[in-house]
Amino acid sequence: MKKFKGLVIPLVIILVWCIGSKLHIFNDYIIPSPAAVFNTTLELIKSGILIKSLGVSFSRVFIGFFITFIIAFPMAIILGMKKELLPYIEPFLEFMRHVPPIAVIPMLILWFGIGETSKLAVIFLATFFPIFSNTLNGVTNYDEKLLEVGEIFGFSTTDKFFKIILPQAVPSIITGIQLGLGYSWRSLMGAELIAASSGIGYMIMDAEQLSRPDIILVGIFSIGILGYLVDYIFINITSKFAHSYGREVDYGRTGNKKAVQEL
Repeated sequence: MKKFKGLVIPLVIILVWCIGSKLHIFNDYIIPSPAAVFNTTLELIKSGILIKSLGVSFSRVFIGFFITFIIAFPMAIILGMKKELLPYIEPFLEFMRHVPPIAVIPMLILWFGIGETSKLAVIFLATFFPIFSNTLNGVTNYDEKLLEVGEIFGFSTTDKFFKIILPQAVPSIITGIQLGLGYSWRSLMGAELIAASSGIGYMIMDAEQLSRPDIILVGIFSIGILGYLVDYIFINITSKFAHSYGREVDYGRTGNKKAVQEL
């Protein structure tokens, strides 16, 4: 029953939308009826335009996110383990963190054109900081007592990291990845709306120029639904991983506490 509670607000909005369209409260040119949007969706699916546009955007998000992760994650790990390096890089990172990715799109277009590189760069700038910051926070905020226990048992630096620090950082890392996925979609849409020749953002922009609000709404709903599905799948996969990993951490903490008491 709890799962269906999230459908209440969308169903209310759809109901108001249907009633407003039926009674001609809403201007059909500005807000097309649900039936018109549904028919447009079927047409775009049959023609392959919607699937192709979503496929292009999804591939950009996946590639951009993957590139960002393989850079941001190890960088956060290294800086987390070598805290003495933070003062050198922290001011620059704080400066870049406050610059919206969409603000640098004109410069990226001048450098890379309107091809794939500029869009991947926008995704990188938007996704980097959620992954980096959360991973760094997770790696640096570990239980000092557990680390002391590891030293008593003769753990090497590698053992301390993989058996003590990393397990405690997993929840923060997962949160960073989840936030990064959301930011990657938002940033890509901004890039595609400004400069693109394909993708769901381009489809929306093209529909605006053709005065087709029905296609715009189809694009908006498609982005929201696809983003929700990706997030839902990710949460389900990572929750199982975090749960099993969390049990190992709890077991390790219990064992270490017993060891401390014995000592």
